[in-house]
Amino acid sequence: GISQAKQPIINERIDLPPQSYDSVPERAILAAVAAAESTNSISDLRIAVDDFEDCGLKKTAMNTVFSDGDSSAKIMFIGTVPGADEDRNGLPFVGLGGQLLNKMLASVNLDRSSCYLTNIIFWRPPGDREPTENEISVCVPFVERHIELILPEIIVLLGGPASKSLLGMKESINKIHGQFLKYSTRRMKNPILAVPLYHPNNLLRSPASKQDTWLDLLKVKNKLFQK
Repeated sequence: GISQAKQPIINERIDLPPQSYDSVPERAILAAVAAAESTNSISDLRIAVDDFEDCGLKKTAMNTVFSDGDSSAKIMFIGTVPGADEDRNGLPFVGLGGQLLNKMLASVNLDRSSCYLTNIIFWRPPGDREPTENEISVCVPFVERHIELILPEIIVLLGGPASKSLLGMKESINKIHGQFLKYSTRRMKNPILAVPLYHPNNLLRSPASKQDTWLDLLKVKNKLFQK
């Protein structure tokens, strides 16, 4: 009788590690999917992201950095994470990288106010570290819904992490930048053109890639206005 009484306790202890580790990210992702899919407008989505508590980055960030620009834009820029300036202001691409992006857009006669800008992560990682795979996975359902609601003609994916997490590509940004690829979700009737580009922060560190990025942006602009 004693061994039978003890048995459930042993089982509970054996079951504890999967419950406390493996299923936590999965639960967070499922919660993100449910929250994202319940939204039918950008304002709904913004509230859902603001109210979401299952991404640890939110606890250390000053602000949720959701988006900036024109929600009816034909072109949507998606970066990786907010930095210190973005975290303070609650807007994407307002730091040095953002200022460079504004100049890049102006160089091909595009205006920031006629574009839509966001990131794959809505909260600044502490110390500007790289986001973890779990942090990206938890935010991606919101990003997918974001794209579905904006429904631009072209998505420009700034940097490797944005390109890899949304397109599932293994290649580095050096190999795939400037290529017209296709992005779709199960809710979309038709795929959208997606173009990986160097992130402006990369260009601040490696100015030699600016020429490539300018040429890539010219291709994007030409594709946008050839219809």
